[in-house]
Amino acid sequence: MKHIKKILLFALLFGAIYACSTKKDTVTSRNYHAMTSHFNILFNGEVAFEAGLQGIRDSYKDDWFKQLVIEPIAFDDRKIVLSKGNGGGLGAGFGKPANQEETQKASTPFDKAEEKAVKAIQKHGMNIDGLERNSQIDNAYLLLGKARYYSQRFVPAIEAFNYVIANYPDADLIAETKIWRAKANIRLSNEEFAIETMNLLLKVTDTLESAFPDIIQEKGHTTLAMAYMQSDSLQKVKKHLKLATRTQKNKSQAARNMFVLGQIYAKENKKDSAAMVFQRLSNFKKAPYKYKIHATIELAKNSPNDSVSAIVLKRLRKLIKQRENRPYLDELYYQVGAIHQNYDSIKLAKQFYNNSLRAQNGTDKQKSYTYEKLGNLYFKEAAYQLASSYYDSVLAFSADTLDLRVRRVKRKFKNLASLIKFEDVVATNDSILKIAALPKEAQETFFQEYINKIKKADEEAAQLKLNQLAFGGATNSLQSASRGKWYFYNNQTLSFGKTEFQRVWGKRKLEDNWRWSSSATIGIATQDSVAVATKDVRYDLETYLAKIPTAKETLDTLKINRNKALYELGLIYKEQFKNPDLAIKRFKRVQGLNPHKDLVLPINWHLYQIYTNLKSAEALPYKNKILTDYPETIFAKIIKNPNKKIEEDKDVSALEKQYKELYYLYKKGKFKQVLFETNDLLENLGESKLKAKFELLKAYAIGKYLDSKTYKEALEFVAVNYGNTEEGRKAKEIITQLNK
Repeated sequence: MKHIKKILLFALLFGAIYACSTKKDTVTSRNYHAMTSHFNILFNGEVAFEAGLQGIRDSYKDDWFKQLVIEPIAFDDRKIVLSKGNGGGLGAGFGKPANQEETQKASTPFDKAEEKAVKAIQKHGMNIDGLERNSQIDNAYLLLGKARYYSQRFVPAIEAFNYVIANYPDADLIAETKIWRAKANIRLSNEEFAIETMNLLLKVTDTLESAFPDIIQEKGHTTLAMAYMQSDSLQKVKKHLKLATRTQKNKSQAARNMFVLGQIYAKENKKDSAAMVFQRLSNFKKAPYKYKIHATIELAKNSPNDSVSAIVLKRLRKLIKQRENRPYLDELYYQVGAIHQNYDSIKLAKQFYNNSLRAQNGTDKQKSYTYEKLGNLYFKEAAYQLASSYYDSVLAFSADTLDLRVRRVKRKFKNLASLIKFEDVVATNDSILKIAALPKEAQETFFQEYINKIKKADEEAAQLKLNQLAFGGATNSLQSASRGKWYFYNNQTLSFGKTEFQRVWGKRKLEDNWRWSSSATIGIATQDSVAVATKDVRYDLETYLAKIPTAKETLDTLKINRNKALYELGLIYKEQFKNPDLAIKRFKRVQGLNPHKDLVLPINWHLYQIYTNLKSAEALPYKNKILTDYPETIFAKIIKNPNKKIEEDKDVSALEKQYKELYYLYKKGKFKQVLFETNDLLENLGESKLKAKFELLKAYAIGKYLDSKTYKEALEFVAVNYGNTEEGRKAKEIITQLNK
């Protein structure tokens, strides 16, 4: 009897094992493998996959200053795997395991998800007579493809999706699988195939809205928008983004789609449409907060009229007061400043821009934009030195030096560098000459006031250091012992303070001006106080008086350099910054300072040009001055016979070719030919950018062919009219050499 029971038990066990075989198509076998693969292997795979997705969401950082991508993930195109190998242990036919994959340990959540999908397929697949009997295997292949997609192995991912589509045409996840296949093709720059397959898939929804669930329709239209975005078909991108946001089942992706749609409208300068989209997004209650607050910021940028702008301004001020918006304060302050700037409330705009810079947790990119705004405001106000400092900050906080905006700021900053250099020369030389012109008593008074000022600043700094030593330099035990007691009631703190005072200052009498070095008690001070007692030249009046230049040659040099700097400033304001008021101010000032004779003609010529362009009668005296005192110069000839402005109609490359030909003739010594041909060319050249090159070449030819006086006049013409160009600077250098 006992043996019979054992036999029956083994028979039942053998029957159960045989019934659960992957080679037998039985109800028990199908249900067992479906249940095991779903509730054990695939469940763990899905958990790992979701962990990987969460990691992507947490690590991805949006650049809100640029057009957002529709799918928030960054792939490296250099790492795309195009081979059919490395397919997670399943080759092109997904048949047998690869030994290398079995032994390879999963290093990422997506690797683990892929490993679980492969395990489910290998151990629980029931492919009998060409048909898969396990209803969970299609889910395993879909998980396998998605894991490969996020591992940036798009070709193996497509193989997995194709296997589902080919072998499970009636599966409930067939539509989702086709969507994932389309996304993988988009990543491989095969957007045409993706568009074709997705349009075919969603075609039924045009006639029957209930063909697919809302979430599938959202995913399908989002994928189509991605494909059209890659093919630069913006009208179709907008169409499918609007269709994708009708139902909003996926809150995060729906919010992102709306934001991208609003950005496209804004880029097209369709402010009404952009404002409608951003308003809808800001009212979308279940949208992630980052999209809602940035939608409000974008709404401020795209307000179609002043009434909407005023409403948005009120909303932004309210957001600034809310504690949860602290991470966005730099952006909120910046946008409030921009609105005030649009209202021409420049003082308020500067205030909010500075608040944006001071906001905690502000991003470097936001700071670069804010510094640029402030720089532009000060540039517009002709406060060029302040503008230059802000532009310098823009470059310091900009990581992308190739960005067009940053390159434009860099050019402005470089142009301002020479201006600031000359302004510093003028300010420094003016100060020195002013002090040198004072009587001895006035000089002493001036420097004594300066010494008193720095003494006071030093005393305040010393007192601050003493306070820090007394209250903050003690040990932790001393701090804890003195906590809650007044300084002079705590013996330990008081003793420490006395010791530190003597260490820094030495023995001092109780008298006025005790900090002065002369008050130190000789022979009693410590080593540190001896250092304090040494003579400080910063407090010595004679040191300053000795530095005042008195030699006539030195003072004349200071005046000459200042006058040259003033002339260069006038030229910069006139030619580079198109600021006639400041140009006139600098030219007139140097004109009244008895400049060197070489500057008299250029100053009168530039003032004549400025007033002529302003259509002012004040041009007349400068015109008469040139015609009377310099009748034989080229400037007088231009005034008498002004050339008609001929628009440049020659291609730059053709002009460069002509210049090279003339230059070769010059190198061959054919100076007369170069002179005549250059003259003929310049008569019809108009306002070409290459005109300075031809003028300098003409001057060189004159120097070789005619007398030195004519040569110098030709160089002066280039130096005056093209002073800010390389050719103009070269002409100035040659004139300087000739004058020696």
